[in-house]
Amino acid sequence: RKRNVWCNEGYNDWKNLSIALDRHSSSKDHIQNEVTFKTLNKSELTQCSVICRCVDSLGKIKEHFLGFYDVRNKRIHTTALASSDALFVHRDSEKNNPDVKFEFTPENMKRAEAVMSIYPFGHKKAAVIPLLDLAQRQNGGWLPLSAMHKVAELLDMPRMRVYEVATFYTMFIRNPVGKYHVQICTTTPCWLCGSDDIMKTIKEKLQIEVGETTKDNMFTLSEVECLGACVNAPMIQVNDNYYEDLTVEDTKEILDSLAAGKLPKAGPRNGRFASEPLGGLTSLTEPPYGPGFKVRSDL
Repeated sequence: RKRNVWCNEGYNDWKNLSIALDRHSSSKDHIQNEVTFKTLNKSELTQCSVICRCVDSLGKIKEHFLGFYDVRNKRIHTTALASSDALFVHRDSEKNNPDVKFEFTPENMKRAEAVMSIYPFGHKKAAVIPLLDLAQRQNGGWLPLSAMHKVAELLDMPRMRVYEVATFYTMFIRNPVGKYHVQICTTTPCWLCGSDDIMKTIKEKLQIEVGETTKDNMFTLSEVECLGACVNAPMIQVNDNYYEDLTVEDTKEILDSLAAGKLPKAGPRNGRFASEPLGGLTSLTEPPYGPGFKVRSDL
């Protein structure tokens, strides 16, 4: 319909319109420049009029339709305010710079060699994730730049390839953290089950905000995406342990125990086993059959 209107202006050929657009610029503001109009003849003024109408129409179309589908207009959604993946570019600091030396301990070096021996010749770079994890555990729960360089050296990999892995997985923490890294899930299932109350309790108990570490370097608080324990929401992860089915009182008890140097029992806090229904099992209630059940004796 709009094309018919433009055709009435004297442009039956879209190719000519494109040529005119290239000649006089697709910018309406540029076309309407007073100096430009003075240099145009009557035919060219008609062309400019059509081009301006094209620009107006395309702008409206993009505003009403393309804004919903054009990937360039999409926004990246984030919730974690200061997690390890918030900044993909390394910034040297006193504790984290290339001059800080990192070496695996003799025990961890043996573990690293055992991991690398699993992979066939020429493919030992596949061990990059377990070696980075080993380095992070040795370094108190965070992964310095020098540790990445050491892993790259052991695996004969370009350092950039190791950086790519370390910045992709949020489990690799590239900034110093406290002894206990408290990660609270705030995605939909946990939020519906009260993660806001758990977050408020942790902040008040530790007197820190998300992304901060307590003055004694005991606790670091992070807000994270789904940790895969939705049926046990709300929950938190402290280092490697999941604490699930939390209440405000449960959260306080866990933090008090950790502060006292005691490791609370991981798992659900309401007494259920793993993620079984709160009312107990409804299936698989009998012991499993032993080997050979219903198998022919002559087989």
